[in-house]
Amino acid sequence: MFRRKLTSLEYHNPTGFDCKDDTEFKNFIVWLEDQKIRNYKIEDRGNLRNITSSDWPKHFEKYLQDVNCPFSTQERQETVDWLLGLAVRFEYGDNVEKYRNCKPVTEASDVQKSADPLINLDSNNPDFKAGVLGLANLLKIQRHDDYLVMLKAIRILIQERLTPDAIAKASKAKEGLPVALDKHILGFDTGDATLNEAARVLRLLHIEELRELQTKINEAIVAVQAIIADPKTDHRLGKVGR
Repeated sequence: MFRRKLTSLEYHNPTGFDCKDDTEFKNFIVWLEDQKIRNYKIEDRGNLRNITSSDWPKHFEKYLQDVNCPFSTQERQETVDWLLGLAVRFEYGDNVEKYRNCKPVTEASDVQKSADPLINLDSNNPDFKAGVLGLANLLKIQRHDDYLVMLKAIRILIQERLTPDAIAKASKAKEGLPVALDKHILGFDTGDATLNEAARVLRLLHIEELRELQTKINEAIVAVQAIIADPKTDHRLGKVGR
């Protein structure tokens, strides 16, 4: 979710950066202060550079206060995003003439753009994030750190469940085969023929529900295996394949 800002700042690993990794996160903060923000004098950056110190979180909290960051140390993703925005602002301020006449870089061909309409969306836009989060909550979709991934999940759900064809298919009544209840052993006797018959019906309905549940479990397992097998979903790898 930070790839564009990291790329613009020429960070060495923009696609593989993982802010949840403590060591990588601390080294990133040191790099950001040393190379881009430079809020402290060089001789005053020692505490921030000492990433193995048990007091580092305390020094980092003070650093956030010194740069007037509105987020706390517990809000790591928000803090990283805010600091990156600050760094981009400083980078532009230091090189106004360099960036004034820059033309936007085309990241994808026309064929790719037509194939994936999500490629041109700015995933860092607050309005975009709020809209995606609202849709995800409405459709009860699991939250994800990458809002584009969450939007793709929303698109898949809508295509598979909410299109006119999908709704029409789901609305069709399921026609089953007639069942001879007396051929199904109940396993116990209530002492009443009517109750026995009702118990057999309930048992058959329960078996049907268990089959549907097993089918959904199998589908979930297949979906998870597909995600695990795709290296692009592991942002820590920083590359596709070996």
